[in-house]
Amino acid sequence: MSGLDHRSLRVPDSLEGERIDVAMAQLFGVSRTRAAELVSEGRVVLDGQVVATKSERVLPGAVLDVEIPQQSDPLEIVPEVVEGIKIIHDDDAIVVIDKPVGVAVHPSPGWRGQTVVGHLAGAGFRISTSGAKEREGIVQRLDVGTSGVMVIAKSEHAYSVLKNAFRERTVDKTYHALVQGHPDPIEGTVDAPIGRHPKHDYKFAIMDDGRHSVTHYETLEAHRFASLLEIHLETGRTHQIRVHMSALKHPCVGDLTYGADPALAKRVGLERQWLHAVRLGFEHPETGEYVTYASSYPDDLRHALEVVREAV
Repeated sequence: MSGLDHRSLRVPDSLEGERIDVAMAQLFGVSRTRAAELVSEGRVVLDGQVVATKSERVLPGAVLDVEIPQQSDPLEIVPEVVEGIKIIHDDDAIVVIDKPVGVAVHPSPGWRGQTVVGHLAGAGFRISTSGAKEREGIVQRLDVGTSGVMVIAKSEHAYSVLKNAFRERTVDKTYHALVQGHPDPIEGTVDAPIGRHPKHDYKFAIMDDGRHSVTHYETLEAHRFASLLEIHLETGRTHQIRVHMSALKHPCVGDLTYGADPALAKRVGLERQWLHAVRLGFEHPETGEYVTYASSYPDDLRHALEVVREAV
């Protein structure tokens, strides 16, 4: 049966001055389109006042109350071709895609936006039926706000082989991140457990009882305000790079959830974290051949990097 999901959170300092739809996307995991719908339906209340427009700004400490109608099957896969998803490789065993920002990998509670699995269904791809129904064929995930290369299993055998490869950490996952400041040392390893944030259920944090998490980084470019890093993940925890870089006091540029400077984000024109999955390498599940797939920076990240490079 359908019902209402009531959620209430205080606006953190990191979201000061953000639009209400942006804040809702960060706090509640809904798309900005869905946030605008909820505002227009009168379901969003800020400090006791019904929000009239999605462009209203939020202040730290304000209480944001939202009513989110729940559908009878909130995890239903809706076949829908998504503009911006590029097919990098396709064969009988796997399909490799270039995921744009703003697209979730699969449906989840509270997410009403576009998904990778919905796109593949809409485009006529037949993928593995292994895994939970809403995550069939999915062997890895990228955050909604993270773009780049990822692989999906099409055959049952490929699903089994790839899931095991990710579990055994034999997949080479390479990211580029533009972070604030200059990490010291310029290359290193962050080995710190990550768990759900104790106060904010939309965030993660370094926690003593968290899951083992290891991130390796090296500096590719150092500029006045920021550094471009190449990052290799040994583990694959939710928000791992974002949490570890924030813990080093060098959050990803634009990552307001994890302490990035909103003024710098505005200066470089970013509305999300500067984080991109640039390469993915693994043994092909059918041939055993080692294959590598790559993704170039999307326009918003390329523009932000150029602004940082030109800063004097």
